[in-house]
Amino acid sequence: MVRIFPLIFILLWSSAFITTKPIIDNSDPFSALAFRFFFVALGFYLFSLYLKQTIFINKKNLIESLLSGVLFHGLYLGGVFYSISIGMPTGIAALIVTLQPVLTNALSGPILGEKVTIKQWAGVFLGFVGAVLVLGLDVGSKIPLIGLIATIVALIAITSSTIWQKKLSNNLPLSVSNFYQAVGGCFFHVLIIIFFAEPYIDFTKTFIIAMSHQIFLVSFGAFTILMYLIKNNSASKTVSIFFLIPATSAFMAWLFLNENLTNLDLIGFLITTIGVYIATRD
Repeated sequence: MVRIFPLIFILLWSSAFITTKPIIDNSDPFSALAFRFFFVALGFYLFSLYLKQTIFINKKNLIESLLSGVLFHGLYLGGVFYSISIGMPTGIAALIVTLQPVLTNALSGPILGEKVTIKQWAGVFLGFVGAVLVLGLDVGSKIPLIGLIATIVALIAITSSTIWQKKLSNNLPLSVSNFYQAVGGCFFHVLIIIFFAEPYIDFTKTFIIAMSHQIFLVSFGAFTILMYLIKNNSASKTVSIFFLIPATSAFMAWLFLNENLTNLDLIGFLITTIGVYIATRD
């Protein structure tokens, strides 16, 4: 079962980009995320009680878990949701944040002590060339500049959170760690709502179905698998599976959202995928 975790993760994580669109069509992005992670936190709390795992942890582990949640569920998902809400195409958002393996491998040397080879730097170069091909002609027209900035913030956040998660010294059970990360994410989005956003949620059938998908399949399913993989593998090995997500997300966006991809976009996707693969393979 463990061997198919990466495949399950790819399918679930990619599908999150698709259900994001119907969610933000019926709510502002930050209210939706606060709502989502309130119930995610509640779910992991109840699961911890069921497993008889204490949620009372020391201050160090608490701060580490909350910060990880702010990075993963706050800045990363907040950036993705916000960018899509102002017009960023779903497939392009997926492509940008999936440059994470490239950055993770580039930073894993100085931060995690992992050797960074010439092959990995070649992958970095190809990855960014591919991204430039996709983004270069569209910024300011098809791709909103603010949306691009938000997605880059999301990319930096998920890269930082992956490295941070790998460096954590705690051995908390996944359910307890995920509970506090969800609390951190929920608190982050509540603060955004209080100071910057105008909150609203229209509880349509579409919203409820899409939100249920993100709570149960993505937050409980895909995120737990990701935390398991990070905990049990090297950071570079874990994020290598991300190179399959842009194509999977783009195909899902074409299938379910009728989003079009130009020939230049397809070439950019291909070059980026090759670059990420080169940078992350053994």
